[in-house]
Amino acid sequence: MSVQGWADVRAGQEIPPLVKHVTMQQVEKWREVSGDNNPIHYDGDFAARCGLPGVVVHGQLITAFLCQMLSHWHGTAGRLRRLEVAYKGFNFPGDTLTCCGLVKEALLSESRVVLAIWVENQQGEKTVCGSAEVQFAPS
Repeated sequence: MSVQGWADVRAGQEIPPLVKHVTMQQVEKWREVSGDNNPIHYDGDFAARCGLPGVVVHGQLITAFLCQMLSHWHGTAGRLRRLEVAYKGFNFPGDTLTCCGLVKEALLSESRVVLAIWVENQQGEKTVCGSAEVQFAPS
């Protein structure tokens, strides 16, 4: 559900989460599109030699999921102005990831919203944390 406009936004508001069930097919497609051919993203044996338990999902794919969550929330009423993320853990094909967000500030004078955003895996571990700003049209 997207917000209808600036009047719908309040500090402390949680935005609707986005749940993704990551598949190897998604990882392979992202590899094709992004050109990121690091073997940890497609070669399980290579990943194991690097000390990983399996193929790792691209961080930028997880960031794209966060962008999808934000765009579903702000819809046509707003636009993403800034996004910052930090990767805190690995994600693997087969994981169920939940993208979450919380409105930290609603800056009325600027029609701008600052959000905390993060991704949790199925164990509840935050694997990506960050912040975003969404600009709304002035009321």
